[in-house]
Amino acid sequence: QLLVTFGDAATAIAEAPGLAKARGRKKPFIVEDKRAIEAEMEQADYLDAGHLMSAEPAYPAALKAISDAPPVICYKGDVRLLSKSSIGIVGARNASAAGRKMAATLAQELGDARLVTVSGLARGIDGAAHQASLESGTVAVVAGGIDIIYPPEHADLTQEIAKRGIIISEMPFGYPPKGRDFPRRNRLISGLSLGVAVVEAALKSGTLITARFALEQGREVFSVPGSPLDPRCQGTNKLIKDGATLIQSTDDILDVIRGMTERIMEPDMPLFENAPATTFDSSTLKDYSDADDKLRELLGFTPVHRDMLVRESGLPAGIVSAALLNLVLAGEVEESGGGSFTLCA
Repeated sequence: QLLVTFGDAATAIAEAPGLAKARGRKKPFIVEDKRAIEAEMEQADYLDAGHLMSAEPAYPAALKAISDAPPVICYKGDVRLLSKSSIGIVGARNASAAGRKMAATLAQELGDARLVTVSGLARGIDGAAHQASLESGTVAVVAGGIDIIYPPEHADLTQEIAKRGIIISEMPFGYPPKGRDFPRRNRLISGLSLGVAVVEAALKSGTLITARFALEQGREVFSVPGSPLDPRCQGTNKLIKDGATLIQSTDDILDVIRGMTERIMEPDMPLFENAPATTFDSSTLKDYSDADDKLRELLGFTPVHRDMLVRESGLPAGIVSAALLNLVLAGEVEESGGGSFTLCA
C-alpha cells in the first residue's frame, strides 16, 4: 500500500515514519540499520539461502497475484521450482495410513504430470506428500524461519527438501513459529498453487483455512471423500457438500486443471495477473474523519476481513484501505494474513 501511495520504495521508506508519527506512533516505524541488513544477508550466505523480492522476475507469478503477497520471501533450495505449475496437498496431522497413502499417490502422480507439490511440512498428510514428490519437485512453506526445524521429527525430510526441492518462508531467519503464524503460512500454500487438494481434515482443522484461502484467491479446491464415521473426514466431506471438487484419483485433478496448464504454456496468456492495486490519496481521509473510529469499533482480537469492514462501515473501499494503512502505521492494527485485520494487544 505504501508503494501504491508513494510510487517507489525509496520515497515510501522516507515518508512512512512521518505518517506513523502523525498518527501518534511513538516507537520508530522503520529502523534504518545497515549493519542488521548486512548481517541478515551474511546469514543467508552462511545457510546457502537467499531472499526473493516481489519485484524480481523469479518471484512466483501465482503468489504475486494474491492481494497480500509477501514483499520478500526467504528460500533455501531450487528457486526454479517456484515458476512451475503447482498443486497444494494438505490434510490432517494425525492422518490415517490410508490418508497418507492417498497423499503420497497424488503427489507422485502429479509429479509424473510435471506438476510440483506444495505443502506445509507438517506431520501426517503434508509429510507424506513432500516425501513422495522429492524426485519431481516439492515446495515446503513453513511458518517460522527456514533455519528452524519444525516439527523436530521432520529434520531429515527438511534437509532432503532443501537439497532436492525448496523451502520458503516470509519470516526472518531464527524466527520460531507461533500458533498465529500457521494461518498466514496457509495462504501462501494456496497462493502458490493452481488448486489445493485436501485429503483428510476435521471440521475445525487449520487445513480448512487453507481451503478458504484458496477460494478467496480464486483457486480450485479438491477434496477426498471419506467415511462419515471418521472425524478426520468430516471436514473433507463438508467441503464437497459446499461445492469442492470430489476427487478419487489424480485424473480428477488433471481433468479440472488441464485447460489451466495449457494456458500457462501460452506466452501471451499468463494465468495469473497481478491484482490491481487499490490507489488512494491519504488526504481524502479528511472527508471521512470518522473512518478510523468506525474501524476501531468493528475490529477486535478476532481477525476481520477487509471486505467485511467495507460492508459493515459503509465506507468506500479506498477509504477503508487508507484508514487501515494509517492504523497499521500507528501500531494500533495488525494484518493477520489473507486480508484480515486485528487490533494490536
